[in-house]
Amino acid sequence: MFLKLKYYSFFILIFFSSTCIGQNREEVLKTKLDSVFSQLFKADEPGGSILIQEGDKVLYEKSFGLADLKTKAKFSSKTVSNLGSITKTFVAYGILMLQERKKLSVDDSLLKFFPDFKNKETASKIKLRHLLTHTSGLPDNRNVEKDSIFYLTAKDEGNFKPLKSAESLEFEPGSRWNYSNPAYNGLALIIEKTSKDKWQHFIDENIFGPAGMKNSTITNGAYPNKNVAHGYLLKNKVYQEYDYGEYPTFTAAGNGGVWSSIEDLKKYIKAINECKFADCSVIKSSKTIKIPDNWNHEKNMFHSGVWFVHKGFYSETKTEEQVDVIEHAGDQGGFKSHLIIIPEKNISIVWLTNNNTFITGPIRRILLQLNYIN
Repeated sequence: MFLKLKYYSFFILIFFSSTCIGQNREEVLKTKLDSVFSQLFKADEPGGSILIQEGDKVLYEKSFGLADLKTKAKFSSKTVSNLGSITKTFVAYGILMLQERKKLSVDDSLLKFFPDFKNKETASKIKLRHLLTHTSGLPDNRNVEKDSIFYLTAKDEGNFKPLKSAESLEFEPGSRWNYSNPAYNGLALIIEKTSKDKWQHFIDENIFGPAGMKNSTITNGAYPNKNVAHGYLLKNKVYQEYDYGEYPTFTAAGNGGVWSSIEDLKKYIKAINECKFADCSVIKSSKTIKIPDNWNHEKNMFHSGVWFVHKGFYSETKTEEQVDVIEHAGDQGGFKSHLIIIPEKNISIVWLTNNNTFITGPIRRILLQLNYIN
């Protein structure tokens, strides 16, 4: 009997010790992150919002600074901010859902949707999967810098049109990788051509709705006007607004037109994990790398057609952690963003900033120090 009591006492001691260590680690995590972000964000300057989860358990959720310097509105988890290129994940899922419904195939050629391509032979070589994975070889022949006035108001069609006049390709489709914003303007237009609906409405109805993302929106020539952040750049020690109206390509929604909040992106992650807006086979495929048969790039393929998928936090920079990461970042005007999923650790991270600051680095380092991601 004494031995049994001794055993149970030992077990209880170990249990409570483990619990305390767990609690202490979470407290240390919050303290360390607070310390870093209080240096990066000032109360009277542009800021941002951060969420770190382990499953459905929130490890860290906090907002800093201002969403709008004119109104002095504070940045919060409900603040709607521009996602930049995270938008592309919604466009890509739209294409995959249309494929699931047998409305199109990712093996369809570009010529099927854009018969007005100048070089029809070139267009016939390019498949939708090449646009999705940034492997089309189409040159970005937009003249954004020299014709910035036009691109301040040009929508998806205006941004994709120059690509249709391409005489030749930078490389054979599928053989190499080169990130392309206008490719996603084209994919947004393909959603419209196939669904017979505005692509913004298609995503709202088929992703935002099922996910419960009630405050998210996609621009179509108008700036969101409710609880919205403005983007800022620091120039000559003064923050200047640098977003819709000041920065070209904001109205080209397919490459970066989704506006959302930390609160809604939390729902987006949950909807992905629970296959709420598409069959689980589609979701699984969206996280899986498919290496083209003719791939001859010096680096491994790291884009699934929706997400960047790789070891460690960055697609092209080696880091200490060996976890598999699924992620997409965004960068437009004064806005930056990052959404990260680490399946084997059941950890998800999403952050938004409107002060042109990329903050994944310190988050990664602190999670690594506290043994969350190694």
